[in-house]
Amino acid sequence: MRKWLVLTSFSMLAAGAALAADAGAGKAVYDRACKSCHGADGTANPAVAKMMKVEIKDLKSHDVQSMSDADLKKIVTEGKGKMRPVTSVTGNQVDDVVAYVKTLK
Repeated sequence: MRKWLVLTSFSMLAAGAALAADAGAGKAVYDRACKSCHGADGTANPAVAKMMKVEIKDLKSHDVQSMSDADLKKIVTEGKGKMRPVTSVTGNQVDDVVAYVKTLK
């Protein structure tokens, strides 16, 4: 019973954190920290992709949209491939940006 209570409490905390994310605030952070590479609507900036010699995923794509919030947060905070961590996005801002990216469907 105690194990169930702990798991239930953890699930409720995780759900509360997810509900606390603010996509509107995330858009402002995205516009400041992400838009130059990922475009205003999540479509990659072709000039940046060419300069870096990479394919930048369309954030509206099924591949990106099907990623978990935790995976997206990890990419923002730790980077992936040639994308470096976005050190200017911290704390709740990361959750907000992820919430905004999920609205780009």
